[in-house]
Amino acid sequence: MRLRGSTWAVLSLALIGGFLLGQGLYIQAKALLAQELLQSAWQRTLRGQALVKPWPWADTWPVARLKVQSHGIDTIVLAGDSGRVLAFGPGMNFGFALPGAPGTSVISAHRDTHFRFLEHLKSGEKIEVEDKNGHWFPYEVTSSRIIDSRVPLEWADDATSTLVLITCYPFDALVPGGPLRFVVTAKSIHSV
Repeated sequence: MRLRGSTWAVLSLALIGGFLLGQGLYIQAKALLAQELLQSAWQRTLRGQALVKPWPWADTWPVARLKVQSHGIDTIVLAGDSGRVLAFGPGMNFGFALPGAPGTSVISAHRDTHFRFLEHLKSGEKIEVEDKNGHWFPYEVTSSRIIDSRVPLEWADDATSTLVLITCYPFDALVPGGPLRFVVTAKSIHSV
């Protein structure tokens, strides 16, 4: 039995559509599975183990836990912010202060997975960060803005603790990358 040209076209489109759908689902599934493995590694970190790799070949480890209860967010933050790290979860940039310490802490993640909620985060909402010693540091969102990543930013170097969350922008872009970033700033509120 021979297939007609229109049948081939339909089959080809179905295969291409299935492939693209599968890739999108793969990224989401990888992010969710990674968070399960990271939760386990985080529990071992809280018990005092150092640099706990969530899987044997990992080149990162959990360094913090980020919660935003108003959006149902409870995610593990990883060491570093390279593309490989961000494929599995939010990443902490170690060129800045640690959460709870004076200065600015910077955490970034992908707009289509772990930081999708930033689009809906409003001033006054609470963000909590847990460190490896089990201490919680509460922050209150003070602002959000769109910046161009090609323009160098200067972060406040003061005695207060500031948390900055960064993701790519716009949230619904069809093409990955681009120079724009969505930046949420939160200030320490000293009590949980």
